Amino acid sequence: MMPASRTFSRGLSRLSCSVRSAPSPTLSAITRSTPKFQPRVSLPTRTSSTSICSRGFSTTVPNRHGHLTEPKPGEELWVTFIDKEGVEHKIAVCEGDNLLDIAQGHDLEMEGACGGSCACSTCHVIVKDEEFYDKMPEPEDDENDMLDLAFSLTETSRLGCQVKMTKDLDGLVVKLPSMTRNLQASDFK
Repeated sequence: MMPASRTFSRGLSRLSCSVRSAPSPTLSAITRSTPKFQPRVSLPTRTSSTSICSRGFSTTVPNRHGHLTEPKPGEELWVTFIDKEGVEHKIAVCEGDNLLDIAQGHDLEMEGACGGSCACSTCHVIVKDEEFYDKMPEPEDDENDMLDLAFSLTETSRLGCQVKMTKDLDGLVVKLPSMTRNLQASDFK
C-alpha cells in the first residue's frame, strides 16, 4: 500500500511526493474494525492513480578545485607547467592563487594528497629559473621537512601548495617531477 503523502528531508533539500489512488479496502477495513488505530495519512477519494512530486532545493555556485576564478583582462599572471611528458601548459591565473590549486584546476597531474596543508610532498615542483626562485619567500621549516621526502629534490624545489602567485612571479615556469612519493608527516609518528 502506498501512503497518500510522504515527506522526506535530507540536508537542506526537501522532497515531497503525493500519491493519489483509490482507498485500499484493507486499510478501510482495519480503520473501521479497530477504533484505536489512527492512520497517519488520509487517503483521498479519487479513483484514479496520480503521482505528484515536487522538490524544493537551493543551489550554490559549484566550487572548482581551489576556488579558482578567471583573471580579469589585463590583470592576469602567467605560469607555465611542464608535465611529466615534457608538454608545456601556459595558464593565466590570478594573484594569490597557489600552484597546487592552479594545476588541479586545469587537470594537470599534481596529487596534493594532504589537500594543501603542507603535510606531504606530492605537490613538489621544480622552479626552472633560479631568478624566479629567488623572488619567492623562503620556505618555512614545515615545507623544508616535507621537501626532504620529495622524489628528485633539487636546489629550486618547492611545494606547489606553498607558492602563491604574485606580480613578481609573472612568467614563472615550473616542472613536475617524473614521480612523487606519498609520504606524509603522520607516517613517521
